[in-house]
Amino acid sequence: MTSDTSRTPLADELRYALTALMYFTRVPLPSRLARWVGFEPRYLNAAARYFPLVGVLVGALGAAVYLLALKVFPATVAVLLSMVATVLATGALHEDGLADCCDAFGGAYQRDDVLRIMHDSRLGAFGAIGIALALLLKWQTLAALPATKVAWLLIGAHAASRAAAISLMITLTYVGGDGKAKPVAHRMNAAAMCVAAVFGLIWLFWPAWRFGLAAVLALLCLRALLAWWYRRRIGGYTGDCLGMAQQLSEILIYLLALAWI
Repeated sequence: MTSDTSRTPLADELRYALTALMYFTRVPLPSRLARWVGFEPRYLNAAARYFPLVGVLVGALGAAVYLLALKVFPATVAVLLSMVATVLATGALHEDGLADCCDAFGGAYQRDDVLRIMHDSRLGAFGAIGIALALLLKWQTLAALPATKVAWLLIGAHAASRAAAISLMITLTYVGGDGKAKPVAHRMNAAAMCVAAVFGLIWLFWPAWRFGLAAVLALLCLRALLAWWYRRRIGGYTGDCLGMAQQLSEILIYLLALAWI
């Protein structure tokens, strides 16, 4: 627990936001600041509403790398470098979740077998194929978009896809190996989800609000499909399921943007 005895609402909210940053990225914080934040379970649980804000930062990093690289390299290389930057920033956390889910859902039918494979750290054929296809889809879709659209879309997609993923925590139950919810896996309440939605979705509505509306509707459809699938196959969700939802939501936004133009 943190030794700081200050307990103001603003200080707690800052702790929650920094906890989300530490949990979902590999961005180093100064040791003094990290000690102030602390590692209390309630911080991690409350940090869920700031996950889309972390997506904004990750997307902004990717956008910055893309714009800088575009001054020297072709768009295909600039996009690939931006993807490298975002993967390094997050430690491929969500991509790993996608790969684990592809292995589990593709290689097993019974619930217990699905969960067993999902918790196996080894990469199988389904996982390798899934992650390769996901990365290729991101790369080719972004490279085909006009350069003026890519930077803002990276921010919007990273933020909105995280909001879509954690929305599953409202209606589904966490199904870990021990049957107990991790601190980050407790169900979210409506107020926290509203905060997450604001942080995650507003970026999609500028500069074209019609595209933003279409993207939100598409994300809702994908969310409904994934919620049905997760509930049917394993009775709830795991952290890997959230990673898969984030990756698929991000790709969906890129594909919709390309189809839109």
